[in-house]
Amino acid sequence: MGKITYKRLKGSQNMRQRLLLATLKSTPILIEDIHADDTLPGLRPHEISLIRLFEKVTDDCLIEINETGTKLKYKPGIIVGGSNLVHDCGVSRAIGYFLEPLILLGLFARKPLFIILKGITNDSKDPSVDTFRSTTLPMLKRFGVPSEGLKLEIKSRGVSPHGGGEVHLAVPTVQQLTATVWTDEGMVKRIRGEAFTARVSVQLGNEMIYAARGIFNRLLPDVYIASDYRKRTEAGNSPGYGISLVAETTSGCCISADTTISYPRAEEADDIEGENNEMMPAANVGEQIASILLEEIEKGGVVDSTHQGLLFLLCALCPKDVSKVRVGKLSPYGIETLQHIKDLLDVQFVIKPDPSTGTVILKCWGSGMKNLSRKTS
Repeated sequence: MGKITYKRLKGSQNMRQRLLLATLKSTPILIEDIHADDTLPGLRPHEISLIRLFEKVTDDCLIEINETGTKLKYKPGIIVGGSNLVHDCGVSRAIGYFLEPLILLGLFARKPLFIILKGITNDSKDPSVDTFRSTTLPMLKRFGVPSEGLKLEIKSRGVSPHGGGEVHLAVPTVQQLTATVWTDEGMVKRIRGEAFTARVSVQLGNEMIYAARGIFNRLLPDVYIASDYRKRTEAGNSPGYGISLVAETTSGCCISADTTISYPRAEEADDIEGENNEMMPAANVGEQIASILLEEIEKGGVVDSTHQGLLFLLCALCPKDVSKVRVGKLSPYGIETLQHIKDLLDVQFVIKPDPSTGTVILKCWGSGMKNLSRKTS
């Protein structure tokens, strides 16, 4: 076997996408200076957990980490997928942090993926599992991913700081994605959502729903927000509550926003004065998230700002054909994703602002990604 040539990268920015794209392209990578200037240098617990997750869904990958954790050598293996997999995501990041790369790996795996993920289902930093179920999974269908075999079930809730949630994810395999032209945003026709409460009074969920509906009902009649009250083992290990909303448009777009209120993790608690910091009142949470969703709708585009990165990844992973999409103002995460796509997939987007709507049109020629290891019946 010849010597492995590693693509050299520096810094800790967006470890998820670097590992994901390196795996999909079978490109060995060497990442140096990982959190090198931080008080505690080296890989964070959630980044180590992510690497272990990649190990579980691939075969024959090689991983070397130096003593300080500031240097990572990663030679990807074959994406095998498979069932009966379980992964504890820990409590430093929510399950949503792991879902985006995991879904894309699953699509290009040898066998359909079924995995149980444990940890935090809802927090204010990462997209909630509700948003993945209501918005992210339907978005994949635009790129030719079949509905059959694509599923996310929330078995128990878990909020910070102690988690305790569990979700079951099923992802089918595809031979390849389908290039898409997706520029018609349409008009908002209905609002759907879910308010959850875990280890707190169900009344808090009702207050969030009432406050959010109070804002939306002035604008359109079709508003329905369900209540999900969890207790005992289904409520996880910490008290909290939250709400996930999605605006569905006449052209089939889903624009989402979500938030969760819970006690902070230990490392975040130092930033908050006083030990008995109060949670935000539920009615304020409902009003705030309704306003955030309206802002996302106003920005325009076929996806909300948190889904820009995934949208660009899907376009870049399409066959050698043109994909064209419309988004609102480019988010920092979206811009970072475009850079990683250029570096690791060698796909460059043509970006053209549309001054008449304040949106941005992006076009690219797909990388021609094919699933060569997929089992065909």
